[in-house]
Amino acid sequence: MRFGVLGCADIADRRFLPALARVAGAELVALASRSPSRARAFAERFGGTPVTGYERLLERDDVDAVYVPLPAGLRTRWIERALLAGKHVFAEKPLATGGEEVHRLVKLARARKLTLMENFAFVHHSQHAEVRRLLAGGEIGEVRGFTAAFAVPPRPPGDIRLKPELGGGALLDVGVYPIRAALHFLGTDLKVTDAVLRYDHTLGVDLIGGARLATPDDVDVRLLFGMTTRYASGYQFLGSRGSLTVEHVFTTPSEHRPVILLESKGRLERRTVAPDEQWGNVLRHFTGMVTSATPVGGDASVGELLVRRAELADQVSDHGEPSRGG
Repeated sequence: MRFGVLGCADIADRRFLPALARVAGAELVALASRSPSRARAFAERFGGTPVTGYERLLERDDVDAVYVPLPAGLRTRWIERALLAGKHVFAEKPLATGGEEVHRLVKLARARKLTLMENFAFVHHSQHAEVRRLLAGGEIGEVRGFTAAFAVPPRPPGDIRLKPELGGGALLDVGVYPIRAALHFLGTDLKVTDAVLRYDHTLGVDLIGGARLATPDDVDVRLLFGMTTRYASGYQFLGSRGSLTVEHVFTTPSEHRPVILLESKGRLERRTVAPDEQWGNVLRHFTGMVTSATPVGGDASVGELLVRRAELADQVSDHGEPSRGG
């Protein structure tokens, strides 16, 4: 699997490229940047050919798949161009700033028989499989509630996450993680019933928000996200006989040993899960889908996940719109 990178972003430096080097059968071929010096600097560190300009990389015959870590407001354009150039696409989240754009990209990938994947690496960490096993085994009884939160400290001035023209804001940067977690555990039949978004009038982006969702079996779903608080990254299930809580779930380091807290009948039990490398796992998953000729990351249900995640973010935005004055 021969990879090209569209944009020498920080996440490519810290996460993607080091992980790619450890994936068997994957090779970095080229790195593109608008800055020739930045492309050369990345190539000196990670290998591959430095390329000036994203279009020139897409024209290369020796690139099978591209990684797109560009800001959310630019992703749709270059994902679309990559698919039209016949490249498989592994892109940072969200694929686009709206559901209609994601639906269009999914249709294009299917039509071109190409794999398109939105990088929520966290779902590929083994701790979540263990959580599913415990829930299925009835450890906390019938699930009645689910709460998930992802929040980060304030961003520095000029950060791309604070620029509306680049798709900035808390919902698209961190809010999509709790949404994806709800889909992972509760299925696609979710509906936003209420939401709030607090905007910064000067910056023109939302900085903190929350949403309440409903499921067909009446599980109470509450999601929180923001860019103005201390770091928070976790979820909790409330059941008829107890609760299950996990912290540090969205950006879990490879050396971290996750702890699942089970509480039932006044007894608290700590279950430690083995460390895992979610970035390596997600890249192996992507390359496996490409080599098995799986368009859009799988069957119709996987394409549906991409669209439903985007639709739910749209619903949060629509419900939270009246709070612009907040």
